[in-house]
Amino acid sequence: MGSPDFAVPSLDALAARYPVAGAVTQPDRPAGRGGTVRLPAVKQAALRLGIPVIQPEKLRQPEAMAQLRAWAPDLIVVAAFGQILRLEVLGLPRFGCVNVHASLLPRGRGAAPIQAAILAGDAETGITIMKMDPGVDTGPILSQRAIPIAPDDTGGSLFEKMSALGAELLLETLPRYLNGELVPQPQPADGATYAPMLKKEDGLLDFSQPAIALERRVRAFSPWPGTSFNWNGAPLKVLRASVSEAKSPGAGTRLTVQGRPAVGTGEGILVLEEVQPAGKKTMPGKAFLSGAREWTS
Repeated sequence: MGSPDFAVPSLDALAARYPVAGAVTQPDRPAGRGGTVRLPAVKQAALRLGIPVIQPEKLRQPEAMAQLRAWAPDLIVVAAFGQILRLEVLGLPRFGCVNVHASLLPRGRGAAPIQAAILAGDAETGITIMKMDPGVDTGPILSQRAIPIAPDDTGGSLFEKMSALGAELLLETLPRYLNGELVPQPQPADGATYAPMLKKEDGLLDFSQPAIALERRVRAFSPWPGTSFNWNGAPLKVLRASVSEAKSPGAGTRLTVQGRPAVGTGEGILVLEEVQPAGKKTMPGKAFLSGAREWTS
């Protein structure tokens, strides 16, 4: 059970090692300005692998549950599926349901743990393989592996690293779990945090915050939902930024730093290294500044 690109390496790894009875993913959705229907990444992978697929709006739909029972799985592996599993599903396989989660639980429970780790300025994050229970990422842990967060990591780059790590750790963990060698251990009582689902409006930059927090937001929300602020009545997207420790002239004040556009924040200065004005292509901050004479006016 999975939906986005994150889950594909895990599905590929499972299909190479075990008989996969079927895949469950989200329904096809229209995407982009043209409304073209886009197939979930897991569906595309399953079709490539010749694995049957179902796409229920909700798992509780009778036909979805009937198909799960017909498949009679020994184990269900879940990776970024996007639906809560009820007890009826959790209790169906004899080995239960195992989740590939993109954080070192209990830190980073919820839908967007990769972005949350960058936002928090964490030095590392990782993958947790856990046995699922009815809670939101509260189940006992089977295995964990940490990965450092590089200073230039974005949500996208960390997503790719973590999806590969998840598949690797999953294949290392499953044999030991299935033969009874590995016993799920309860999560620590302390240190739990929650990473809620991201919304488009989360990408709006608030310059009353410190520059370091805004720079992390730019990286965490690349490629989605992206970050921007209003300039000349239209959104100016910020694709890369850096921090100047110079004293801020005031939150939201526009200035230049070594020929690059910059904005004063609640603490420090955010330098705009790469931007995209409305209706235009992505460009370096310096190139943008050469055509934005009114930037500091």
